[in-house]
Amino acid sequence: MLVVGELINASRKAIGVAIKEQNVEFVQKVAKDQFEAGAHYIDVNAGIFLEKEPEYLAWLVKTVQEVIDCPCCLDSPDPKAIAAAFAVHKGVPMINSISLEKARYDALLPVLAGTDLKVVALCMSDDGMPETMADRLKIADKLINGLVQANVPIGNIYVDPLVQPVSVNNTFAMEFINSVEGIMTQFKGVHTMCGLSNISYGLPERKFMNRGFAVMAIAKGLDGMIVDPLDRMMMASIVAAEALAGRDAYCAKYLKAYRNKQFEF
Repeated sequence: MLVVGELINASRKAIGVAIKEQNVEFVQKVAKDQFEAGAHYIDVNAGIFLEKEPEYLAWLVKTVQEVIDCPCCLDSPDPKAIAAAFAVHKGVPMINSISLEKARYDALLPVLAGTDLKVVALCMSDDGMPETMADRLKIADKLINGLVQANVPIGNIYVDPLVQPVSVNNTFAMEFINSVEGIMTQFKGVHTMCGLSNISYGLPERKFMNRGFAVMAIAKGLDGMIVDPLDRMMMASIVAAEALAGRDAYCAKYLKAYRNKQFEF
């Protein structure tokens, strides 16, 4: 499971203030905490700042990578912001995200073409947000084929079937989960990814819903999550679900997590 730490996002009030004030210590602590909790990538987002987004996204990358040896997930649809952040990034980042929306697709595909960048391919088009498995698979097919034709390795593509709140429509959770299975079955070598917490939007005690949803999606093949790695119960649930799904030979990762006291709360 590839875990992307979601907490350095300007839409979170404390992070937005820290970015505006250039509070290095605060941002670095959030980055270190996520990395030490098991994140493989640190998502960085400065999207609320519009004209200053390129400057602030580059600042976030430099600030994060000063204290941890971890790649970033560059969270922006703006190619100028991506280019500014990429210019200062050490190693190979992930881009979050390209979609089938024409303006976004046309802007980001040249950035990705022929590179070794990992990319989140979001199942959204100019027709709006997909609601059914069929809608998602249709968009995924076009995105994957477009990226592969642009010489993006299929193993670098993380398709996000788009999580929508189950509080809005009680079919949304299973349509997403079935889409994960469909994508992983039809497109061999591709990965799947999601911003998992959207599933519980508008509901109380959201962490319980998020954890249950994560376990169900892992059983269908989900192998990437944008999630809060400081939620120890979530991280433990991921380890257990991967073992139960047959993706942990001899339960080695599960046993390692036990020895590291990951299951003590």
